[in-house]
Amino acid sequence: MPTRSLPFSGASNFRDLGGYAGHGGRPVKWRQLFRSDHLAALTPQDQALLAQLGVTRAVDFRGQAESAAHAYALPGVAYHPLVIEPTVVQRALALQQAGRQLTAQDAVALMQETYRGFVHDNALRFAELFRLLLASDAPLVFHCTAGKDRTGFAAALILLALGVPREVVMQDYLLTNALYRRPAGLGSSAPQEVLNVIWRVQEDFLEAALQAVDQDHGGVQRYLERRLGVDDAARSRLAQLYLQPLPE
Repeated sequence: MPTRSLPFSGASNFRDLGGYAGHGGRPVKWRQLFRSDHLAALTPQDQALLAQLGVTRAVDFRGQAESAAHAYALPGVAYHPLVIEPTVVQRALALQQAGRQLTAQDAVALMQETYRGFVHDNALRFAELFRLLLASDAPLVFHCTAGKDRTGFAAALILLALGVPREVVMQDYLLTNALYRRPAGLGSSAPQEVLNVIWRVQEDFLEAALQAVDQDHGGVQRYLERRLGVDDAARSRLAQLYLQPLPE
């Protein structure tokens, strides 16, 4: 069985979406769909591993300042920026400037608001991700800065579109807490209890997005079709491209 988490020195949250059972019990193909934290710190050995995996496409969800601060170009890898500006830090700063002492509860509410924003405000970016997935089954990695929020919602959409059960999608989402290593030297004036929320993932975060999909759009299938342009034919093609065929 291939390993899910891959041993990159410069990216702690790089992992494979393969192996999960999708439509008809067909597993997601290994070594085609990868999610990660940002790729700007990959070492030469990491780049060799990326080439060995056959990755030829990278989708970057980071905001403009994030990608400018940690830019990268990888040989043989086509770069696709799908910009989703981060909002949590700005909202937290606005609360602090208004004289509010942030609590962990405030941080959870901010994260949930951010995830609802993915659903309502960033549908065009996720629609473009699916266009890339449908255009070719060449191995692809998608990422943001930590590979946990924008990337986590994108991974959930892909797995749900492939028929992976929601509880399994949630398990994959929560793997970030076991894998992601926060970079050293990221200081902040926020209380530690707030940082512990912002730098990790919680079931409530992804659940806030999925509830918005259900309540405001009538469920995942309708959201995929009406907001992301992924209709029945597109879902069938996704299954053909990214699910293993059943044995004869």
